[in-house]
Amino acid sequence: MSDIDEPSGADQAPVDPAAPRRSGISRRALVFGGIAVGGLAALGGGALVYREIRRSAPPEGTWVKLSPIVPVPEASPRPVSPAFEEPGSDTTVAVWAHADDDIIFANPHLAGIIGSGATLRTIFVTAGDAGRGLDYAKQREAGIRAAYDEMRGSTQPWNTAQLTLRSGARVTRFVPSDDPRLSITVLRLPDGNLSGKGFATTGEAGLTQLINGSVPALAPIDDGPTLDASRLAETVAELIHAGRPDHITTNIPHESAFARGDHPDHSCVGSLVRAVAPVSGIAPEAVTYYIGYPSLHEPVNVEGDALDAKVDVYATYAAQDPVVTCDGAAACLAQPGFGQWLRRSYGKTEAELRLT
Repeated sequence: MSDIDEPSGADQAPVDPAAPRRSGISRRALVFGGIAVGGLAALGGGALVYREIRRSAPPEGTWVKLSPIVPVPEASPRPVSPAFEEPGSDTTVAVWAHADDDIIFANPHLAGIIGSGATLRTIFVTAGDAGRGLDYAKQREAGIRAAYDEMRGSTQPWNTAQLTLRSGARVTRFVPSDDPRLSITVLRLPDGNLSGKGFATTGEAGLTQLINGSVPALAPIDDGPTLDASRLAETVAELIHAGRPDHITTNIPHESAFARGDHPDHSCVGSLVRAVAPVSGIAPEAVTYYIGYPSLHEPVNVEGDALDAKVDVYATYAAQDPVVTCDGAAACLAQPGFGQWLRRSYGKTEAELRLT
């Protein structure tokens, strides 16, 4: 869910990634002591824009008209992909714009999948780099792996592989060495920014421009092969099919009334998945779309132990993100936007999208 506008030197002193991120005070002590720790830096996934923080208001994505997704040709049967993973039990393929969209918007459902012993294949389409480069994106990826470790109860190392897909895209995949039913695959396309206009350091281009045709192709920030809109759609379809899912979870699509005010990258990814799921053999009723930023307008529905666990997972992620100032439950819950989002999680079926 994440984009962090790059602050100027006048706005923010450089952050030392080696500095300790966690407080010695326990999460429970913070919660029951009523300590609310604020911060001037944006939080990780979907991170707050600095001007939004100064207003003490949650971020809101710019509404940008999006062209219909170009459908990919249906291939029956689809050829086996180099990204193929052995089918598991009750498999979910989850496709998100940014690392941490899932732990903010789809938890506690996400933790429930992992805790049940079911199979989860996660895909992140953008690097969530916020114009900061590959090193920062990799720190966020490390954070999301740590969050998954928190949910699965293991800190065994993850294996890393690079795969070249039939679509021509190159992706990086992480798999826990002790738990092959989980995987995280990243495409590392450039972050599109809350404005939908991208960042200067990545050519002011992102998913919105690619889908709308104002740029012919996007280059991943790790120097992988460029992807035009058709190849991106084919890549997402190939990765979904490679996971052999029973269910898909993803961001709310642009066509939904719930997308108004959401991050433009979220809308793009939700629309991509909605367009390609049928050619991947997935029925519309098997897809769940999670509301992003606008979920703060919905009633609180994550409370008690479920909220405690959700915040612990997010704080674990945040400890790896050098831009995040969220070193405990109260700090996370006190952040504008994030406090509201962590207390909510709303998945919508195709029939509930309120298409516009």
